[in-house]
Parts: sequence; C-alpha cells; structure tokens
Amino acid sequence: MLRILGKASSINVRKVLWACVELDIPFEREDWGSGFQSTLTPEFLALNPNAMVPVIRDGDFTLWESNTIIRYLANRYNGTWLYPSDAKAKARIDQWIDWQASDLNKSWSYAFMGLVRQSPEHQDRRALDRSCDDWTRHMKILDRQLASGGAYVAGTEFSLADIPIGLSVNRWFETPLDHPDLPALREYYERLSLRPGFRQHGRNGTP
Repeated sequence: MLRILGKASSINVRKVLWACVELDIPFEREDWGSGFQSTLTPEFLALNPNAMVPVIRDGDFTLWESNTIIRYLANRYNGTWLYPSDAKAKARIDQWIDWQASDLNKSWSYAFMGLVRQSPEHQDRRALDRSCDDWTRHMKILDRQLASGGAYVAGTEFSLADIPIGLSVNRWFETPLDHPDLPALREYYERLSLRPGFRQHGRNGTP
C-alpha cells in the first residue's frame, strides 16, 4: 500500500492525492506538517532532509518533491495516458509542470500569504499589488494557451500537467483579489471540475 505523508490541505500533497485518484492507486495518508506531526523530527528528516511534505513510501522506496512524485506514479502505475513515453509529448507536459513550479508559484507567493494566510509579514501594500499583478499576468499566459492549444494545458487531452496547473487555478479563483475575465481559464476550471479527483482534492474549498 502506498503511504503518503502530508496533510490534505497542502497544495503539494493534493497533487499526489489527485494523481492517485486518476491512476486508481490505493493509498494510506498520514497527517504531517503544520498543525500535525512535526516534519522536524528525526523520523521525518530521515525521509526528507528538507522537512517538507509530501513524502511517499512505496514499499522500501522513499521519494519527495511533489512534481517528481506524480511523474514517478505515472511511470510506475501504468499512467502513459497521463504521461506518455513519446519524447515530444512528454516534454510539452514537463514544460508546463516546470512553469507552474517556478514562474507561476513565484508570482502568487506573496499575495497568497498576505490575502489568504493573513501573514503579518506579507502586508506591504506595494508588494501585494506587485504580486497580484504578476499573478494576473501569468494567468493571462495560461488563458491564452488554453484558448489556442486545446481543452487542456498541454493539448486536447487531460495530462499530468493539468494536476499542478489545475490546483494553481483553484488557488487563483479562491484568493480574494480582482479577477479579470479570462473565459478560457474559467471554462478549463469548470472542465476540470467534472473529474472526481479534482472535486475531491482540488475544488474542495481549499485554496
């Protein structure tokens, strides 16, 4: 049985949970992270020296980093329909997964901490406005991609890239800021919401 270590409210843990639903992988999840078992214990640090969730245990195999985990699960559990072996198709998927992890995440970090988490260290008005503007710019990039490239971020079919991207879109719509009209993005959000895994672990009231 696959073990997933991490609290269900974590956006990175939710990537793994959603991937397991898509791939029909049975799993057991354990609560680790803020408010639960500490990731600073020697027990957890032996699994991930970064003290971050999620971590998976697949038999005697341990793995951390959420995007690496979902790639592993697709490769390990017959997920070629999500993450194909063709080099060009896989590269297109990896391109958007990596964009989410780097450019998109950086854009919303300050705004999310200030507006959703209400962090006292993230209340500078100018910094909030810059982060919101940068976040909006990245969501417009995504909207244009969806309008021109197909129903999903890497083309016409749902793929592994839609898991991290879809969770980021959920975070965008659930954060209290001005949302410009982005029709392709809104349609994409509703299309993802037809998937049981996204309803359970994405569009579930958790930004």
